[in-house]
Amino acid sequence: MTAERDRTRTGSVPMKWSPANLDRLERAARMGRRVVLRRRGTEYVVVARKVGSVGGREALTAFLPMTGEELVFRLDEIESLQVLES
Repeated sequence: MTAERDRTRTGSVPMKWSPANLDRLERAARMGRRVVLRRRGTEYVVVARKVGSVGGREALTAFLPMTGEELVFRLDEIESLQVLES
């Protein structure tokens, strides 16, 4: 699917996953760090748990600290990501 079609469907373009960005996300999951990400225009602050394959696509599994709810974010749907260091 092209970026133009993605923009039309969701209103924004998914982020480009460079090796450095993927490494940063995998390190956050190993260390249980909080990350701020945006998907479909909604911002989430979650604790990263693992990066792996879900349904044949790369995904981040994380949980919401306030509710304990586990969420799965497909990497091709994430628009932006920031790892919180503290």
